[in-house]
Amino acid sequence: MRLTEPITHHGETLPGWWAETGPSGSLDDRFPGGHANTGMAHGIGGVLALLALAARNGTVTDGHHAALRTILAWLDRWKEKADGGPVWPYWVTQRELRRGSLGPSAPRRPSWCYGTAGLARAQQLAALALGDTRRQIDAENALVAALTDPEQLKATTDNGLCHGFAGLAHAAARTADDAHPSTAGKLRATIPALLAAVIPPGTDLELMATALIQDEESGHGLLDGAAGIALALLAPSTAAPPRSAWDACLIIA
Repeated sequence: MRLTEPITHHGETLPGWWAETGPSGSLDDRFPGGHANTGMAHGIGGVLALLALAARNGTVTDGHHAALRTILAWLDRWKEKADGGPVWPYWVTQRELRRGSLGPSAPRRPSWCYGTAGLARAQQLAALALGDTRRQIDAENALVAALTDPEQLKATTDNGLCHGFAGLAHAAARTADDAHPSTAGKLRATIPALLAAVIPPGTDLELMATALIQDEESGHGLLDGAAGIALALLAPSTAAPPRSAWDACLIIA
């Protein structure tokens, strides 16, 4: 909860999750004064998802719902309207914070670690925890828009779980599991094309997953390697929930 309370630094009011470093965790001349990170992997998006999941599982502490609303208000403040639907910045710099607007940027990949895939799921979970159906539907539609926008998909250049097509498919599947009836079908409809970017249509998913694990060149890692890709390929292939909570570390389930 403390991270969502504003802080004062050198006489300037900043969000409580402000970092004086760059996104790498080190001082960076490109980020004078630091930044506020939005991502699921390194920023306040992950905190939002964690708080939302805790609330949905009945674990709530003082200020819990207020913290959810504070983070959601921040994401609302920095949401941009693009041709392919709403998008959120990976971070906000001190210059942008003082100016009150974001600088120009190229289309961003809608990944789990940074971008719309992770943040849409986090906002959907928060909306479910707060009983805010309108926000839930908006988050789900934002993900549908991102996953069908050629410009955003063009910015996705690998197959991994962290920031590739496997991760997009898995985020879509998890979001669809909890989606409003008006958006669930649209979310599930995005999954075949995302999986087709990883493997040829009609491929036996279990055989492909096994082949990926045995491929030395791709690496065996979860976030960027074969293990994560294989798990994401198998997850949408069955209507039954997974027997393990392997994706709990992604804070999307």
